[in-house]
Amino acid sequence: MAFETLFTPLQLGSLSIPNRVVMAPLTRARTPDSVPGEIQEAYYGQRAGAGLIISEATNISPTARGYVYTPGIWTDEQEAGWKGVVEAVHAKGGRMALQLWHVGRVSHEMVQPDGQQPVAPSALKGEGAQCFVEFEDGTAGQHPTSTPRALETDEIPSIVEDYRQAAERAKRAGFDMVEVHAANAYLLNQFLATGTNQRTDQYGGSLENRARFPLEVVDAVIDVYGADRVGIRMTPFIELFGLTDDEPEAMAFYMAEQLSKRGLAYLHLNEPNWAGGDITFPDGFREQMRERFSGSLIYCGNYDAERAEARIGDNTADAVAFGRPYIANPDLPERFRVNAPLTEPNHETFYGGDEKGYTDYPFMDNGYDRIQ
Repeated sequence: MAFETLFTPLQLGSLSIPNRVVMAPLTRARTPDSVPGEIQEAYYGQRAGAGLIISEATNISPTARGYVYTPGIWTDEQEAGWKGVVEAVHAKGGRMALQLWHVGRVSHEMVQPDGQQPVAPSALKGEGAQCFVEFEDGTAGQHPTSTPRALETDEIPSIVEDYRQAAERAKRAGFDMVEVHAANAYLLNQFLATGTNQRTDQYGGSLENRARFPLEVVDAVIDVYGADRVGIRMTPFIELFGLTDDEPEAMAFYMAEQLSKRGLAYLHLNEPNWAGGDITFPDGFREQMRERFSGSLIYCGNYDAERAEARIGDNTADAVAFGRPYIANPDLPERFRVNAPLTEPNHETFYGGDEKGYTDYPFMDNGYDRIQ
């Protein structure tokens, strides 16, 4: 068997997973009404061989949206749709986490309820940032984001409650875990970073203050699921959608220590080379994260099986998440297991559309169970 370390079991909080090949969250923009359905049941069910599937980013409320055709988890209909997806994954022996998402300033009035302004820590527009909107003629495409308004201090608890309610719905839908999305320059990342958070109240300024809201969200979700079924995704050092940060390493270390105190199941670090660049973490960063965080560490970012095996082998990671390879290889762990070639994804079908480029990628011809 190739890459044996990838196929050792892992205790992820209180959830046992059979391998360390994690399916990363992948926005595919195929829920026009924001409700998952049969096509999502097929798509995720096909990929149930992952040690853990992390769902595509899922909006926690109508005001959390920045991209049309992405799923939500704030209505009964959405909850029922996700329940069908989870049941399809469980029927194939898989395990699944729901990623909880609020885009913050990466949005536009056209995507927001009643055309209201998006919200953010501070009223700073993301330079060069694009969101995904539906135009008056019914077509959809990228559009520059709006200038957000700064959240009032007394509004923040209501967003924490949105996360709590989303976690409650995720639990009723049967998800094994939830992942708090605090990465990729979205709302929680905007609070963490110095360039996007210029607040002067208890949610701005110091490391502790900038981390306060993300940690309040984590605590609310823990109240629902228990810390041993909660993970978080972060992207230290990323510069995206105009986000900059003067203290990325210090914040990453502080968050790791705070999350460790809470007993979080895992910390999922998305390396900023996911867009194909060659940006890497500073020397010694992973070792220091290992020292500061007691749960499992998952890394993601342009990995192949060989690099993933090495990362787990040197004890800087417990598992590795794969994004683009999972788009075109629903049986990715099986391909790794026998060192089979990978199918290349069709970039033109990444976002939007139907079954093409979504559920029609081939499985290996080795008797592995298919879902057609």
